Amino acid sequence: MAVTNIQAKSQEFKALSSKEKMSKVGNLLLNNAMYIIIILAVIYIGIQKPAFLKLPSIINIVSLTAAKLPIALGIGGCIVLTGTDISAGRVVGLTACISASLLTTAFKVFPNMTNALPIPVVLLIILAVGAAIGFVNGFSVAKFKLHPFIVTLSTQLITYGIILMYLMNGTNNGQTLSGLTTEYRSLITGTLFTIGGVAVPRYVLYSIILTALMWVIWNKTTFGKNMFAVGSNEEAANVSGVNVSKTIIMVFMLAGMMYAITGFIDGARIASANANTGLNYECDAIAACVIGGVSFVGGIGRISGIVIGVLLLQIIFAGLNFLTVDANMLYIIKGLIILIACAIDMRKYLVRK
Repeated sequence: MAVTNIQAKSQEFKALSSKEKMSKVGNLLLNNAMYIIIILAVIYIGIQKPAFLKLPSIINIVSLTAAKLPIALGIGGCIVLTGTDISAGRVVGLTACISASLLTTAFKVFPNMTNALPIPVVLLIILAVGAAIGFVNGFSVAKFKLHPFIVTLSTQLITYGIILMYLMNGTNNGQTLSGLTTEYRSLITGTLFTIGGVAVPRYVLYSIILTALMWVIWNKTTFGKNMFAVGSNEEAANVSGVNVSKTIIMVFMLAGMMYAITGFIDGARIASANANTGLNYECDAIAACVIGGVSFVGGIGRISGIVIGVLLLQIIFAGLNFLTVDANMLYIIKGLIILIACAIDMRKYLVRK
């Protein structure tokens, strides 16, 4: 069947005039410009720095992708609803700080504690925190009809204030939280398996499981279908019997829980947490989603696209580090990636329209 379709498209392309062929090729190149630019950049970096394409570098890129994937999976749902969530990075920071303060050998935030809490209990606490912030975001968008940007800007500031106050508790006095328990660090950064003597951390497996779970939620559940229906046309979804408010709230709550998991992983991965943990993570996540084809016009997006987007973004960042590009320049590059990706996305939408 696939071969037949390819042959049919080939015949159709041959039947076009030269001008139409040029236009079609031009549109193809323009619509995939971001992928082409990234592939060319990887080839250039590989030639300049051969170590970039060696096994340790590849596993490092895969590990970084796994670490940043949960937040992108969460924020992708918000974008499908034609919204966004710029509080995501601060939620990551808050949940990382909570995890680090409860799974440590030096209880500075809670001086009266003598033993770390069980890991499942801490995980439930941070999931509840993430879901609560997500509920506030979703409820404000669904019930008060506020724009997601305004709502999440507010919760971003509120969450940051909570982080600063939280770190001032006990004897910590705003300092970085460290001294994490061996069990916590081993659960996240312990060796899953080795390839050619290079260790793959356990959190890669957790990200794979989360990706599979989100794929099922997006593609095989009524909630996933409702999410895309609301993102495509909220009024039509409402007329069709979809509980729009409930769907929006659930999307933001699910996103909040994914941010919490990112914070839980990041606390152990970095082996510390402070007020700057999670800073600008939402920028990377939004860029990855848009590169992966999650459209801001709503109702369009795939989990596989988000995975590819995160992977491509980490390849670029890792490559720039190999080229010793100024760290400050990365902010400019991230901004350009988001701008170009959104422009390409809008062009696709206008062509379809």
